[in-house]
Amino acid sequence: MNVPYHIAIIMDGNGRWARARNLPRNAGHREGIKRLKEIIKAAQKAGVKIVTVFAFSTENWNRPKKELSFLFSYLEKFIDSYKRELIEKGIRFKAIGRRDRIGEKIVRKIEAVEKITRDNNKLIFNIALDYGGRWDILGAVRGIIKDYSCKHFKASDIDEKFFKNYLSLGEFPEPDLLIRTSGESRISNFLIWDLAYSEFYFTSLFWPDFDSKQFQKAIKVYSERERRFGRIDE
Repeated sequence: MNVPYHIAIIMDGNGRWARARNLPRNAGHREGIKRLKEIIKAAQKAGVKIVTVFAFSTENWNRPKKELSFLFSYLEKFIDSYKRELIEKGIRFKAIGRRDRIGEKIVRKIEAVEKITRDNNKLIFNIALDYGGRWDILGAVRGIIKDYSCKHFKASDIDEKFFKNYLSLGEFPEPDLLIRTSGESRISNFLIWDLAYSEFYFTSLFWPDFDSKQFQKAIKVYSERERRFGRIDE
């Protein structure tokens, strides 16, 4: 089976999962964290090399303050509880997105785990926090302008490969497959540049219901697709 090298995931539907069970939204987020750990484990077992998940978008700041407080406190617990497993299983952890609006304590913990796992090579686990695709592209443009003003390169040097290096995932190959749960069929400002040629897999299941079996199903569907990148078969 053709296993994707890099899988991106929009983990959607925690709140709706909880509401359908007459539970508080926070219960959905707790269950979503459990599912994330299960999927990372399944990805490593399947031979996937990179997993990039959309955990918190630039637009999510519009949520109620109480929910935001819970999300970041649970994120902190997740980092603390998952650190040992990341180290033991050879998983590299990296956060992408803005860090200036996230609590300093959490940022320090993120940076500590990034540092201690930076040489791990069994799987790369990217988590997008306070991330937006448009923010990412604008950041790349600003970075290029800054470097150009220092005369580090010529305008003619700027091509797609050059530009990609300034994006948050610049050091990694682009996702082969995007998975989105909860029945939505859009990318919601996630990895706009990087997903240009990715295969999309949409499921009506809410994220807490998307288990390792469903993950394997998504990989199987991907393996049956033919990726031509604009070419025609002879």
